[in-house]
Amino acid sequence: MTWIFHHHPLSSYCMKALIALYETATPFTPRLVNLGDPAERAALLALWPIGKFPVLQDPDADVVIPESTTIIEHLAHQTPGSPLVPADAERAREVRLRDRFFDQYVHNPMQKITGDLMRPDGKHDPFGVEQARAQIEVAYQMLEGQIGRAETCVRGPWAVGETFTLADCAAAPALFYASHYVPLERFPRTRAYLQRLRARPSFARVLDEARPYFAMFPGGKLE
Repeated sequence: MTWIFHHHPLSSYCMKALIALYETATPFTPRLVNLGDPAERAALLALWPIGKFPVLQDPDADVVIPESTTIIEHLAHQTPGSPLVPADAERAREVRLRDRFFDQYVHNPMQKITGDLMRPDGKHDPFGVEQARAQIEVAYQMLEGQIGRAETCVRGPWAVGETFTLADCAAAPALFYASHYVPLERFPRTRAYLQRLRARPSFARVLDEARPYFAMFPGGKLE
């Protein structure tokens, strides 16, 4: 039996792990989870009581792996020669740092803004949203000074140089969604990086699979 991937195509963290599944050509069975359905939510909670996706499950080995970064680390370990997490300790440290950077300073603030749009009237947090936008702006500024510049440690098209890694899996959905709230017009290098990510076959496939659900996105029209 192949792995079962519990997810929703519109979820940004599910996108992150799904990119890695496609990059490693890992056989798996997708299982879409509707958290609004009590039975489907209960089934996910039985696997991972935190109740968040993605979750990768190996029914034969009775193994359950939650959290996108942990899933990608596992896939890299299971795929000999996978560049997602480099074997070199120094490069692996840089990749993991960039992964945390995109998650903490682009991805999570973006989700803060999205979550606020879904709150009922009278429950919004304008100050929190302002802080989230400011955090994304700072992250863009940092990326703009590093991505694709020969004089920095990033001497290639991807987040940590010439090779597509875990860090790029994190960057792709984070920047895709965040750019709808904080546009990239003033950050041409970062905008070009997002364009490269969108052209990557693994992420292009992820976006194609999510496109039927784009109308559900509360932040406006997705393209």
